Formats: sequence, C-alpha cells, structure tokens
Amino acid sequence: MPDSLTKPKRPAVFLDRDGTISEEMGYVNHLSRFMIFPYAAAAIRRLNQANLPIIVVTNQSGVARNFFPESLIDEVHRKMKAELAAAGARVDGVYYCPHIRDDNCTCRKPIPGMLEQAARQHSLDLASSTLVSDRYDDISMGQSVGCRSILVLSGYGRGEYEYHRRHWPRQPDHVVEDLTAAVDLILGANVAQSLKRKRGYKRGSKR
Repeated sequence: MPDSLTKPKRPAVFLDRDGTISEEMGYVNHLSRFMIFPYAAAAIRRLNQANLPIIVVTNQSGVARNFFPESLIDEVHRKMKAELAAAGARVDGVYYCPHIRDDNCTCRKPIPGMLEQAARQHSLDLASSTLVSDRYDDISMGQSVGCRSILVLSGYGRGEYEYHRRHWPRQPDHVVEDLTAAVDLILGANVAQSLKRKRGYKRGSKR
C-alpha cells in the first residue's frame, strides 16, 4: 500500500489495570474482587475527550498458576468496560498476558510485546505515547520502546517508589499520586505540544 494511503500513527495512553484503574487485590480470582477506583472513569473520560486512544495492558499470571480460569479475565474486562461506559468513558483496547515468567512468552511485562501488538493493530506511535502504571516493571517496559512513563502511587506504587527507587537503573519520567494526576499531566503536555505546533505553523506561513 502506498505511504500516502497508510493510516497515520497516533500517540496513545497505555494504562496498567490493577493498581492504576482498579484496586490492587493481588489476584482478582473472582469477579467481586474487581473494583474500579472512584476517580478512574472520570480520568479516562477526559482522555477520550482529548481523542487519545486508551489501551489497557495487564499481566494476569493467575491463569498459568491455576488460580482462576482465563474466562474470568473476559468477565472482569466486560465489567470494567460496562462501568466505564456507564460513566461516559471507554477504553479502545485491552491486552493481557496469562503466562508466568518461566513460560518465556513474548507478551509478559516488562517485555513490550503487548505494546508492540497494540501499536500494530491500532496504528499507534509508541515514541509519542505515554504509559501509566503503579509497577516499575511496566515503567521500564514503556521506556524500552520510547514511551513517556508515569508512575502512580496508588496500588503498589508508593511502596515500589519509597523502597526500591534507589535501585532502578532509570527513573520514571514523572511520579504522581494517581490516575487523575497522571491525566492532568498528559493533557497539559498535549496542550503545550499543540500550541507549539500552531506557533510553528504561523511562523512558517509568513515565509
């Protein structure tokens, strides 16, 4: 297909699930244990209004560990989407890895397989995208493909940051309280980029 007909790549926001969108429960081994943070839907809705694709990427090794059936993941994600929809929010894609590390798969975070798959399927530009998570493994995954990284202190985030950050080979680009604060940061940066592009266009139009 000629380059002129290919779909232009877009920046996206990649969100971890447990501890970022929803309460960190260890293993969500029953539908009743999945609880979205009260602020998550409003935060995601703001990203929707900014026309940013929202992609959820989550490790769910409880399947490989036989803690719960893979069908439960689908049930949880249907519940998540329904609760978000009831608040006027949506996610544009959900990717999960059901494996443990010993399976040597290409999708388990911090390997960036899920990011790369989403980028192919949704025409996303990873280098201009943002990843938000409460886990450092996710942060390093995003950094490995050029994403801007935001660590949230919800879920495991505060403990990871306070007790382990001295050992991290590379720090997150930003550390914020929760998903709401992360969205504030993302949308503020997008406005700044938009203004920069507009100013560049105006300067160029005078030539």
